[in-house]
Amino acid sequence: MAIGRETIESILKLSNPKWKTAITRVEQNKLITRGYPQEELIGNISFSEMVYLLIKGDMPGKKEAKMLGAVLVSFCDHGVTPPSTQAARLMASAGSPMHTCVSGGLLAFGKNHAGAIQSSMKILQEGVKRTEGELEAAAFEIVEEFLQIGKKIPGFGHRYHDEDPRAPRLLELAKKYDCLKNHTELALFIQSILMEEKGIRMNIDGANAGILSDMGFDWSIGTGIFMIGRLPAIIAHVHEEKTREPPFRKLFDLDEIHYDGAEKIKDKYTDNVE
Repeated sequence: MAIGRETIESILKLSNPKWKTAITRVEQNKLITRGYPQEELIGNISFSEMVYLLIKGDMPGKKEAKMLGAVLVSFCDHGVTPPSTQAARLMASAGSPMHTCVSGGLLAFGKNHAGAIQSSMKILQEGVKRTEGELEAAAFEIVEEFLQIGKKIPGFGHRYHDEDPRAPRLLELAKKYDCLKNHTELALFIQSILMEEKGIRMNIDGANAGILSDMGFDWSIGTGIFMIGRLPAIIAHVHEEKTREPPFRKLFDLDEIHYDGAEKIKDKYTDNVE
């Protein structure tokens, strides 16, 4: 039986597609995400389960879903202290629309804010690999490396908290949900050394770096997971700025600004003016 032209064209498109994705197939009146019809996912799984499914490609167990949900909640907000929140609120004060303000807040994330969890995940994942289970030895190596270069270890210490109240709670839940394994144990060894030498404890980024690594998330998406958790707070802060504060927020008075540049220089263009 002869094969029609349309069939041949369909076969060619399948063998040489212009774009490939394993996340969601879109057809007329049909959406399949990671093998699940979306209408079946709606109302039957939690948001954290959907996040896990999209990123990891399979459905989490109930304990993993609860653990990821706790991680996302732990990222929710830190008041107006972070640069991202301040950036978003200043943009809102200037009259920018919601999507612009939120984008500005997210774009404010960098290695010094929101980047610590990703850096911490990388350190823990590489540490577990290179020591083949000798976690205490790995912890001493990591601490020594950072002490030699005079830098703080990402995931440890906090500029506001002597003991970040979120970290112990996350570790408690990780034990409960069987999500505390090698990476988190390595983080605990590092904390033990830092506590003895400098009185420094693990913060939320260190706890979540260990937990997410133990759940199988690659370090390269750490900041992205943080963004998922922090996004609702940025929206809330933008809305609050727009509805509770006068526009064009005044941060300080003129006499609080100190100019330390050059004093008035004679203008060469006025030298020949009579």
